[in-house]
Amino acid sequence: SVPIGRAINNTQVYILDKQLQPVPIGVPGEIYIGGDGLAKGYLNRPELTQEKFILNPFDDSGKTRLYKTGDLCRYLPDGNIEYIGRIDHQVKIRGFRIELGEIEAVLNTHPQIQQAVVIAREDIPGNKRLVAYVVSEDKSLSTNQMREVLRQKLPEYMIPAAFVTLDNLPLTPNGKVDRKALPAPDGEIAREHEYVAPRTPSEEIIANIFTEVLGVPNVGIYDNFFELGGHSLLTTQVISRLNQTFSVEISLRQMFETPTVAGLIEAVTDAQLQNTEEEEITNLLAELEELSDEEVQQLLAQEMQSSAHH
Repeated sequence: SVPIGRAINNTQVYILDKQLQPVPIGVPGEIYIGGDGLAKGYLNRPELTQEKFILNPFDDSGKTRLYKTGDLCRYLPDGNIEYIGRIDHQVKIRGFRIELGEIEAVLNTHPQIQQAVVIAREDIPGNKRLVAYVVSEDKSLSTNQMREVLRQKLPEYMIPAAFVTLDNLPLTPNGKVDRKALPAPDGEIAREHEYVAPRTPSEEIIANIFTEVLGVPNVGIYDNFFELGGHSLLTTQVISRLNQTFSVEISLRQMFETPTVAGLIEAVTDAQLQNTEEEEITNLLAELEELSDEEVQQLLAQEMQSSAHH
């Protein structure tokens, strides 16, 4: 993010939302420019002129226009304007509209990050995810550290699923970041803990479910599903496969509370144990239903005699 100052004389600057309403201080919006120095439009491009030069909604005369810049900015508390990024770097993932520039702006506040770019990738069909690319001289800067910086300022749905550290960002011939040339994440998992492989067939099954749903190899039993790039829609796929494979009823809440292979194997084991106990009780009740009242009385008497002897 870059502070770009205030409007110059005879120029009006508005930061507006999608309904062309002014946004509060600190809230991102698109910057619109009006005033004496505004051009009348693009030469020989009437469609683009109509799209970019809109009627000024704050001028009742209906004679002035505003230029729609496509730049994402916000007002700072001191009245200056901060540039965040381009509106055309806006993406929609899992129903959420995300301004990539907002994520980049937060990453760029980290003292160990020189540059940051965030894009949406769909390396696995149907699984669009955010990937952050950072240039940092500090090789010890970890994925978890970057995630924590973002979590302090942004909602969970804006946290990238993967982070890639580069020596330099690829550039186009005119010096802009070449987003199309950014490499796909290598699939390697950045861990804060030691890799522990699945130890039992059941753990292997759950780890394989993670691998198939997320498209990441070598899932360890302590790897967090959400830190591997999981989200709520993929969570439902995991739960469905777990319930089908193990004949249990794992809830969405359990998945969020224990999003690791080790945690889920406990949940599966508890659910199987509960199923077994319920089955035994059901069978016992079914047997009791078939007994006559006298047989029930005899069994109760035998049980009381046995208890008295003990």
